Amino acid sequence: MKTSVNFAGIEMKNPVTVASGTFGYGREYQDFIDLNKLGAIITKGTSLKPKAGNKPPRVCETASGMLNSIGLQNPGVEYFAKVDLPFLKKFDTKIIVNACGSTIEEYVELCKILNTLDIDGVELNLSCPNVKAGCLAFGTTYEGVKNVTSQVRKVLDKPLIVKLTPNVTDITAPAKGAEDAGADAISAINTLLGMQIDIDKKKPILANNTGGLSGPAIKPVAIRCVWQIANSVKIPVMGLGGIMNGNDAVEFMIAGATAVSIGAGNFIDPTVSVKTIEGIEEYMRKHNIEDINQIIGSIQTN
Repeated sequence: MKTSVNFAGIEMKNPVTVASGTFGYGREYQDFIDLNKLGAIITKGTSLKPKAGNKPPRVCETASGMLNSIGLQNPGVEYFAKVDLPFLKKFDTKIIVNACGSTIEEYVELCKILNTLDIDGVELNLSCPNVKAGCLAFGTTYEGVKNVTSQVRKVLDKPLIVKLTPNVTDITAPAKGAEDAGADAISAINTLLGMQIDIDKKKPILANNTGGLSGPAIKPVAIRCVWQIANSVKIPVMGLGGIMNGNDAVEFMIAGATAVSIGAGNFIDPTVSVKTIEGIEEYMRKHNIEDINQIIGSIQTN
């Protein structure tokens, strides 16, 4: 069976990646799985300078999911280049860096640096709902996404993936903005904005009041978004949101995703990514599919 896919010019041995912010920089999971088996690793959101993130509590469990409001805590790109990248280069898997910023200038300066590093691609985070500046402020409109993406495209030669938010009326508009600005692919979706309240204290559980909802609860929304995007742009789509097994991943690919990314599932089962790869292969054997690319966009709508 052929399980390899070409995603945005990145040749992946299989379509399974791990979502930014749920896998650290890979080191945290090396005792649980063979990192060489992954199609790619998408790093934790990385910024130009170190970020402390939001005040705790920053995570809480919800029905079929979780809320997080980490606030993009990370050690910054200089630390990543010196410490985390050399570790990741030990493995036979593609490296995609999730890039975040508060201003267009920050995105551009960060991507200038990333362009000099030995990585395989950049995922531009225009969709995190848990920071007070940047990201979501740019990612909700056609013009906002097009503006940031076009500026980054001028300084980045590597494959550029734009990660979109579902917290919009029509997700195809920002997707088209990314495509028109020269993005190589779309990543969808980031978390849904949510809130949970402690009824005894009558206060939100998260210190930031609201957070991003992820996990199985958001999968139907994510699949709908992927299907809509895949039918509105010509560039490939990475699907994520609630993937827990091979069948979930296949569902995203049928909807139009070329690759898939596993997020909250990593917290429930740290081996879920490898099990998902095996599940996809099992589906291919069951349906006599020799090339995984036959699955992509094979949906037959009513």
